[in-house]
Amino acid sequence: MDEYSCFVDWDKMDMSAQSQDTKELTCTDFHELKQLARQGYWAKNHALRAKVYHKLISNIPCRTVTPDANVYRDIVVKIIGKRSSSSLPLPEFVDNSLIPTYCLNTEGIGAVRKIILCIANQFPDISFCPALPSVIALLLHYSKDEAECFEQVCRILACNDPSKRLIDQTFLAFESSCMTFGDLVNKYCQAAHKLMVAVSEDVLEVYSDWQRWLFGELPMAYFVRVFDVFLVEGYKVLYRVALALLKFFHKVRAGQPMESDSIQQDIRAFVRDIAKSVSPERLLEKAFAIRLFSRKEIQLLQMANEKALQQKGITVKQKRQNVHLAVHAENFKSEIVSVKEMRDIWSWIPERFALCQPLLLFTTLEHGCSLSRFYSHSEGHEPTLLLIKTTAKEVCGAYLSTDWSERRRGGNKLSFFGTGECFVFRLQPEVERYEWVIIKHPELASTGSETENHAQPASSTLSSSSILSDPSDRLSPFLAARHFNLPSKTASMFMAGSSECIIVGGGDGQALYLDADLNHGRTSHCNTFNNQPLCSESFQISILEVWGFRD
Repeated sequence: MDEYSCFVDWDKMDMSAQSQDTKELTCTDFHELKQLARQGYWAKNHALRAKVYHKLISNIPCRTVTPDANVYRDIVVKIIGKRSSSSLPLPEFVDNSLIPTYCLNTEGIGAVRKIILCIANQFPDISFCPALPSVIALLLHYSKDEAECFEQVCRILACNDPSKRLIDQTFLAFESSCMTFGDLVNKYCQAAHKLMVAVSEDVLEVYSDWQRWLFGELPMAYFVRVFDVFLVEGYKVLYRVALALLKFFHKVRAGQPMESDSIQQDIRAFVRDIAKSVSPERLLEKAFAIRLFSRKEIQLLQMANEKALQQKGITVKQKRQNVHLAVHAENFKSEIVSVKEMRDIWSWIPERFALCQPLLLFTTLEHGCSLSRFYSHSEGHEPTLLLIKTTAKEVCGAYLSTDWSERRRGGNKLSFFGTGECFVFRLQPEVERYEWVIIKHPELASTGSETENHAQPASSTLSSSSILSDPSDRLSPFLAARHFNLPSKTASMFMAGSSECIIVGGGDGQALYLDADLNHGRTSHCNTFNNQPLCSESFQISILEVWGFRD
């Protein structure tokens, strides 16, 4: 059909989607190229897509010594010899990954294995790369021969631009990306996350499948559209599409019975058969409709998760710790929440802390109701979990990302601190989690005045004027002065404490105010979106607990 067709079984390809138009691509502007990729400008022209891929991959900044086509021609005979590639074991770093055929002919299927073996020879530092077979199988469609495909894959693997993440090549990178995906699901797909928690024994295990959805299960017609944009925009595209897949899965399967032992298979089957319910265009449209999603956000989450795994010594492939095992029924005892309720809370916290066990730091039943004692037991721990049970048997609380010692930075003034990872929640009478109002409703961001970082009534703790006015700076999970060089006036305003009171500002306008003797409190909430209040507007505390996180 054209010079890029020697590995393709055209009888299996959807020829109705192919156009013979002799389009050319001359633009070099990134933003224009991004729009063309998203719109599928080269999606229906096989030869044009091949030329575009070659151009984009050739522009990837690589290590000085990167294997090229000539290297492949030199080593393939030594590595494979006269043996059939199908008889040779694949390297362990592909982890028994699916090797999709993607409408390749017999020669093409054999070429995938040969290229993997040659890459293993040239990249001894790769320890875990389950996405590799899919990438090779796809690029063979748009390569003149095996050597050219090998060179293109090598350039992707050898990328040395620290700002351009492409394919995970170590177990640490892969595992932290799974944790990061879990954090993003928790933030951007709350309905789906709630379903996963309800039906799965180990929600982290479900999310560890996210790359398999893309690199293996997703039909070629969909994966190639994703890859078009991925080569232009980078790694965050993969997260976006995986989130969109989960959103569609939840929409299609909501209300249907699901078993905990089949949820992973259910998602895989849905992705394989996605053509029955969603078009490639609709999938990408959904992916890029997710608001407040930035590359910097992903980088911060990725670094934090990698650090957490390194501290636990998890750098090589091993069985993932079950998130639910972090809350042991035999060791956990709270006067406020049950084991199941604590596990529900554990499913909401950032995944790097979900690996930890809860540690009781303070309880009014044992330590009394002194606010100074509350601080002395809580300081030095980051993050912490605040649980409150009222005399009306209401249960609410907050996940607090920052050490309470930060309150001293304001001197004698009641100053706010914390990050956008904080949230408040209600467990009784109904379970509900509340995020920052600005995260879910960015249109409320003020474009006018800035708010001083001083004490304010609890009802205005999360007023829109206390949020950054520049849309490009609204980075939801880590909006804090210590992550970005922000002036104090625009720092996150979530938690505040003094010798007289504690204020915890919650999402969607929810806020908690606790008095100095920890006996009484009040809440405020914004009715703009018909929210149910966190608890009674004025309440008396029956029990208060503070929990830390123990490795």
